[in-house]
Amino acid sequence: MIKSKEELKLYLEADRIALGRKDKKPGFFDLVYKFEVSLRINEYYNNCRHGIIWKPIKFYNRVKFRILGILCGFEIPLNCIGKGLSIAHKGTIVINSGTSIGDNCRLHVGVNIGTVPGCAHIAPKIGDNVYIAPGVKLYGNIEVGGGIIIGANSVVTKSFKEENICIAGVPARKISDKGRFEVENYNKKLYGG
Repeated sequence: MIKSKEELKLYLEADRIALGRKDKKPGFFDLVYKFEVSLRINEYYNNCRHGIIWKPIKFYNRVKFRILGILCGFEIPLNCIGKGLSIAHKGTIVINSGTSIGDNCRLHVGVNIGTVPGCAHIAPKIGDNVYIAPGVKLYGNIEVGGGIIIGANSVVTKSFKEENICIAGVPARKISDKGRFEVENYNKKLYGG
């Protein structure tokens, strides 16, 4: 959660690096990067700036955030994702406001992180360095450990507290002892990086 201007700068820099962008400001057509910057600015104003003088600035930033969310297909609430967020590209991503996601998360299109019927505040808790592949669904009062890869189109309805593993399937189950960094390092060796 961003609580100061220094933390805002830290989050923005971590997100820029995670996205692989060289420029500190998003390009005109880079809607995903613009969305992430807007997310962090809104978190900053929501958490740190109170009083009547900030209301017009907060309103302007909130409207801009909503428009970028609509253009990208994202429904991501404030203060639920740690620094180093990397959204792969535009497409539908829906996250419940009760969700907690750690640092350095990679999200792909078609991800839905939600709750169980009738309990809006019960949502998944996801650790640091988690890779969430396209089409993944996570529901309910579950925990996902750090460094986990969640395979494409998986449905996760139970907790996986063991770190640095790969899970996949419907319903999801452990399929490998290799976590995010082992797989990324292997791919770099295989394809050059």
